[in-house]
Order: sequence, then structure tokens, then C-alpha cells
Amino acid sequence: MIGQAAEEAFIQALEAGEFPVEPLEGEDIARTLALIRQNADLRLGFVDATIVAIAERLDIREILTTDRRHFGTVRPQHARAFTLVP
Repeated sequence: MIGQAAEEAFIQALEAGEFPVEPLEGEDIARTLALIRQNADLRLGFVDATIVAIAERLDIREILTTDRRHFGTVRPQHARAFTLVP
């Protein structure tokens, strides 16, 4: 866990427009549902599945995350695997 203070700082940075926020599109929602169903054994949640769906749409192969369990296991359509950072 990074702690509440770090989480609040991140949210404030989002609010201030320091990070771009990619909108969720219709095709992402359908893919999200498919990912959740395909990865039921992982208990892949909505947020993680939408990140995968958006990454596929934008051809993103590198994910900044501490969630290696989910993102290290899910296989995106556009690559063999995600490169996980750190």
C-alpha cells in the first residue's frame, strides 16, 4: 500500500489536470466484460479489465502498476504480455 496521503496527492494531481484521463468508449465496455469473463479465475475487476481494454485500443504495451498478479497474468490481444513497471 502506498498510503492515504500518496493516494490523495495523486487524486489532487488528477483534479489539477496534471495527468491526461482517457475516456472509456463503447468498444472498451464490451471488451471489459469479455476480459472479466475470460479471467474469472483471477477475479479480474472492472477497473483492471478496463485498463487492459483501453491499453489494447491505444496499442499500449507498458503498464505502470504494483498489481503484478493481474497485469502479469492477463494476455492482451495486441501483445504477448504487458511490460510492467516498476
